[in-house]
Amino acid sequence: MKKLLILLGLIRLMLPESLVALIYLGRRDVVDGRVIDPKAQAAGDLVSLIRDANAPPSVEESRRQISTMAAKFDAPCPRDVIKIDTTMPGAEGDLPARVYVPAGQTPTDAQPTLLFLHGGGWIQGDLDTHDGLCGKLSARSGVRVISLAYRLAPEHPFPAAADDALACYEALSSGRTPFAVTPDMLIVGGDSAGGNLTAGLMHDLVVGGLPVPKGQLLIYPAVDASLTSDSMKALAQQPLLPAKRIDFYLSHYLPPEQDPLTPRVSPLFSDTHDMQPPACIVAGGHDPLWDDAQGYGDKLHAAGVDVTRLNYPGQVHAFMSLTKVIPQGDHAITACADWLKERFSG
Repeated sequence: MKKLLILLGLIRLMLPESLVALIYLGRRDVVDGRVIDPKAQAAGDLVSLIRDANAPPSVEESRRQISTMAAKFDAPCPRDVIKIDTTMPGAEGDLPARVYVPAGQTPTDAQPTLLFLHGGGWIQGDLDTHDGLCGKLSARSGVRVISLAYRLAPEHPFPAAADDALACYEALSSGRTPFAVTPDMLIVGGDSAGGNLTAGLMHDLVVGGLPVPKGQLLIYPAVDASLTSDSMKALAQQPLLPAKRIDFYLSHYLPPEQDPLTPRVSPLFSDTHDMQPPACIVAGGHDPLWDDAQGYGDKLHAAGVDVTRLNYPGQVHAFMSLTKVIPQGDHAITACADWLKERFSG
């Protein structure tokens, strides 16, 4: 019976958006006045059939799940994007990386660049799970994208990933890699845990007296590990990112003695916001991290930083990596690409 329900849920998710809207007519979830997108609700309903929200998986199973989700539900990297696999410096040695440039561009030439840090709760995700997102950002913005496979927990708990992001940025911005770029031609970005690492990197750069990049792209970033926000409580059972799954990620990422509110873990509490570069922040209204994104944007804005907010009140976590089934994910990628073009042209 469960297999049949999963099959029906998959069929429903793959239907045109107009038909899915009719199926959910009058019964879409609402949180604080934000009505969920019908395709996003279909995605959540399918995930709730596949996953037991009260029984977190093993790390290995969790890694398989994100890989399967990306393969099935995200549109691939555009075919005309040039990709090369390479390595980039990390804190304790070279790390796998993938470079994307639009057709006709040379990967190693001096050019505007996005250093991308993938999401996955600090324990999962890789170059392949975010291949579609990185390729589409490059194709639509005309910008080179360098995706870094930083070290993952629990094999490498905090601060390994944060240290890798810092080491890679320092090497890239100082000309110690084959990919010519200077800080004024560099933006750092990432989604979810990668957004956390991006915001934490901005703190590290200011504290270390290092040059900050041209901007920061924060896609549904996790910036407050206190987990006490209103959206965190209201959406504790949201299937795409339930509270118990967040606890599962943090329990593997943070050593037992680590203060979760230190700015490298919770960049919301940094005292460096007034010295940070302009930001573009993407948020979904049915993502428990909605308030993280809103609060971080408020902090930056209050500190005098230019903030572009791309709010999608009806969207769920990771919707930009579900572009085969959630059209707004594709819209958000284009909006981020437009912001990248604008930042580099200014």
